[in-house]
Amino acid sequence: MVELDRTKLLAARYKAATQRPYLAAAMYALSIVPSVQVPTMGVDKYWRCYVSPAFVARTPVDQLAGVWMHEVAHLLRDHHGRAAKLPINDHHRINLAQDCEINDDLIADGIALPEFRVVPSDFDQPNGKLFEQYLPHVPRTPMSHDCGSGAHGHAVPWETQDGNGVSPVEAEAIRRQTAEAMRAHARAQGKLPAGWKLWADQLLEPVVDWRVVLAGAVREAVAWASGAMDYTYRRPSRRAAAMPGVVLPGLRRPLPRVAIVIDTSGSMGEAELNTALSEVTGVLREVGIRGNRVTVLACDADVHTVARVTKAADIELAGGGGTDMRVGIQAALSAPDRPQVIIVLTDGYTPWPEEIPSCRVIAGLVGQEQREPPAWIEAVHIR
Repeated sequence: MVELDRTKLLAARYKAATQRPYLAAAMYALSIVPSVQVPTMGVDKYWRCYVSPAFVARTPVDQLAGVWMHEVAHLLRDHHGRAAKLPINDHHRINLAQDCEINDDLIADGIALPEFRVVPSDFDQPNGKLFEQYLPHVPRTPMSHDCGSGAHGHAVPWETQDGNGVSPVEAEAIRRQTAEAMRAHARAQGKLPAGWKLWADQLLEPVVDWRVVLAGAVREAVAWASGAMDYTYRRPSRRAAAMPGVVLPGLRRPLPRVAIVIDTSGSMGEAELNTALSEVTGVLREVGIRGNRVTVLACDADVHTVARVTKAADIELAGGGGTDMRVGIQAALSAPDRPQVIIVLTDGYTPWPEEIPSCRVIAGLVGQEQREPPAWIEAVHIR
């Protein structure tokens, strides 16, 4: 019986942490469990790493380092949690598809792996997909290796059944810490494997329905603007009865006026703009603002059209030149009926006013590549 060479195994982990420091915290969170039953190395959902002593003995340190990265990737990418949502229970096919999702990034990143590795090209598939996309293309094949329940979610005989180890809350904290480390690495080094970049972005910027966010921002801005009350003699004050012979004005809460400035420069897609504009006008109708209280300005580097419309289909999106949303904002503020809320639909590649206007401004950022506006503008990402 071969004893586990811990020195070699730990040297491989140190090499992996040195090569890819953004994975170090996650790899050092794994606890090592020697097992003669595990084929190579595998993990469970409690972040225990089961290691075959014979596999460690016959595998070079540089390849062992790659296996460390591979196994921790299963846990970081929550493969067992994602596998539990699938309608099929073929854990071997699931494991192979998961290996394809991981190994294409490791190999593209120059990481050494054992010869038995599985890659997307083994199934005539391109790199860069998620394992759920690879799974339909993975045929039923004899069991060749097993990365454990931490990958495919299926309990295997060589795993201990106690619940000690890393808790789900701790695991989520490790994932977030690793994603932050990846972003810092990308900023400093200028590169990160595409799969890891996608994973980090999705973890740190979870997908939120932009329609809900935009609707909330518009409603809040309208409520803020309509909170300003004014006096009117058209409706006498209820206190007038206490002062005979004196006409006291009543208070009124007017609906605000809203200006929608649409970026019609060449970088903007008409389909995305129409979708965003439909959402904005729909929210305004819900809160009772429509018709002559909504002005739409089509603007690139100049204002081309100014119109008060009742529905998005009536708006003419003229333009196609440069981009300067300051012109549209200034035109809205210079109108006789000055708006209390301005909504700008743009990709953000524009200069912004240096002075904060005396009204609420919301930027609906459209498109795949967006540039953040100044901090005083409330930004909603429309993806």
